[in-house]
Amino acid sequence: MKILQINNVYGEKSTGKITKAIHLGLLEMGHQSVVVFGRGKGTSDPGVIRLCPDFYGKWNNLFSRFSGMMYGGCFLSTLRLFYIIRKEKPDVVHLQCINGYFVNIYRLIGWLKKHRIKTVVTLHAEFMYTANCGHAFSCDQWKKGCQKCPDKKKATKSLLFDHTGRSWRAMKRAFSGFESDCIICPVSPWTEARAREGEILKNFRFQTVYNGVDLQTFYRKNDSALARQPEVLHVTAHFDPTVDHAKGGYHLISLAKMLPQVRFLVAGRAEKTEYLPENLTLLGEIRDQNRLSSLYQSAWASVLVSEKETFSMPCAESLCCGTPVVGFLAGGPEQIALKEYSDFVPFGQTEKLATLLASYLDKDRFDRNKIAEDAAKTYGVPAMLEQYLAICRRV
Repeated sequence: MKILQINNVYGEKSTGKITKAIHLGLLEMGHQSVVVFGRGKGTSDPGVIRLCPDFYGKWNNLFSRFSGMMYGGCFLSTLRLFYIIRKEKPDVVHLQCINGYFVNIYRLIGWLKKHRIKTVVTLHAEFMYTANCGHAFSCDQWKKGCQKCPDKKKATKSLLFDHTGRSWRAMKRAFSGFESDCIICPVSPWTEARAREGEILKNFRFQTVYNGVDLQTFYRKNDSALARQPEVLHVTAHFDPTVDHAKGGYHLISLAKMLPQVRFLVAGRAEKTEYLPENLTLLGEIRDQNRLSSLYQSAWASVLVSEKETFSMPCAESLCCGTPVVGFLAGGPEQIALKEYSDFVPFGQTEKLATLLASYLDKDRFDRNKIAEDAAKTYGVPAMLEQYLAICRRV
């Protein structure tokens, strides 16, 4: 079987790591695999094609802010992608996270539909069924059709026009009639339930597939030792102390103030801030995955403070390293987490989260090797790969 994946990035960030794991796993199993990605670092891995340079993506990002259409434009790169697909002749095209201003999503879906190319769509975020924002939060306009977006600048980054209705109709047209040749793969039961509520994808076939973790990197080493003093790790794509930021940095700062005896480490891109509690340290983005694994293993617990997440790779990676997880109820995480080693409270209830976290800071409460063993069965790349292969055969 020959599978062609398309993703924003390759080998970095959550979706890039997943794409790489699937690609290398397919090659190891004797299948043919090709990856086309839009931005980020290049690679020497065989069968990986970079579609366009970074400046091209930045230009299309800027253009979308004036046009009000986040997933349009990208004329040249989209034509090149069509050429690559024709040349490679894959049995299945697997769309991962493709909202990075490197391809026209409406044209791509429509083209795959027109040419009857078997397609698998993984829902890493909500934009494929909202047609606009990556997370809809409490808004439900996307279910029947967006119009007059209450927060267009935040949702679409548009500086001028509210074209959310136009974008929704374009996405609806693109997917309409594609049901027989396409299967939708949400990354959590929560994401599947959300996608089924909207008009765009409600008539498609669904199969939830958990994201896979590289167990050669994220596992409990025999010589792993906890930090001497209570230490909590927070892994995030973006740490921002702003009160209403969706990744919850403000709440983490509050949490650190409530638990001054605990050391908090933040791994992720961070905004500059004038004041942080002495027990909270910003480590910046950790590109070395072995170092990130070591941070998980030495932490007494991991904490999640996002308002919404469709899955949460930090949750799965932490558990694979034998470290329990606590956090806010955010949709996906509480559904995919191992119940015996995790707990969650309603979003924004920081005092309750502090109490819960304190109860987890007990060295003898958990058998950390058992956590890692159980997590490996649930989140390992082999399990994910087998599910996607079965889906590709089915489609």
